[in-house]
Order: sequence, then structure tokens, then C-alpha cells
Amino acid sequence: MANASLSDGQCLYAVNDLFIGPKSYTSARYEFRLGAQSEIQSSSGIIVSTGLGSTAWMKSIVTGSLAVSQGLGGGAQARAANTMKWDAPFLRFAVREPFPSVATQASLVFGTTDSKSPMKVLWLMPEDGVIFSDGVESDFLAFNSGIAATISVAERVGHLIQ
Repeated sequence: MANASLSDGQCLYAVNDLFIGPKSYTSARYEFRLGAQSEIQSSSGIIVSTGLGSTAWMKSIVTGSLAVSQGLGGGAQARAANTMKWDAPFLRFAVREPFPSVATQASLVFGTTDSKSPMKVLWLMPEDGVIFSDGVESDFLAFNSGIAATISVAERVGHLIQ
């Protein structure tokens, strides 16, 4: 599972994935930190996937990215990394529609995070930021100006029942 903990005390768990971004799916600005890397980004949000969720929203993002890469002459070598084991001890993230500009960067757009190196996101927009889990947009954490989110592997663990 994934966990989003906000600096104002709110917390949300996800079985499949978390969405971090603007409520209306427009572009938003935020500071994204992972380990020693940090950059100001503008995008339509970040998707953070668990192993179980890697066959859903994250798979769609990776499949689209690979098709674009192939269309531009890139190879298909990354296709094997499309999904993760359902109980993977890490999370995978992808930035949706990253937009580099004079004031924003877009080099930290895909990768993994684990319990030793959680992601940090500082919201730079005045309002309408949200974090929701598992595609349930109506059940969200308000994520507004100055609020920091720590995204990590949850201490809770799901169990597969057969």
C-alpha cells in the first residue's frame, strides 16, 4: 500500500495508486523532492502506484510513453518494466504531462521510491490541490498552498486471498 501524509495532519492510504495534483486536471506548480534531487515542476499531476496498481493507471501512462518513444524512433526495451509484482516493496511514480519552462524543470518525471527514501511534494498553488486514492476523486485530501506531502510505502500491508 501507499501512504500520503500531509504536514497539516491529514493522511490517506492507497491500495492501487495515489493522484497528487490539481482538482481540475489543469497544470499546477509544486516542488518535488526525492532523495537529493529537487525541482520545481509544472504538470497535471503525479501518479504514484503500488505493485497491485501497476496494472492500471500506471500501466496506461507507461504504455502511452513507450508508444510515443517508439514513434520518435526509440526502442521497446522498457516494455518489460511496465508492471511490478503486486507486493513490490516500493512505489513507482510518473509525472503527468510535465512542462519544462524558464521557471520549471522536468527531469524528475519517472522512478521509484521506497520506505528509506519517501517522496516529498510541496504545493505552490493557492488552492484546488488534491490527493486521492484508487480513482475515488470524491474522497480526497485538500492540498493547498504551503502544505507538504510525504509519499511513502505504507506500514499497512495488503494480503492476497485466493
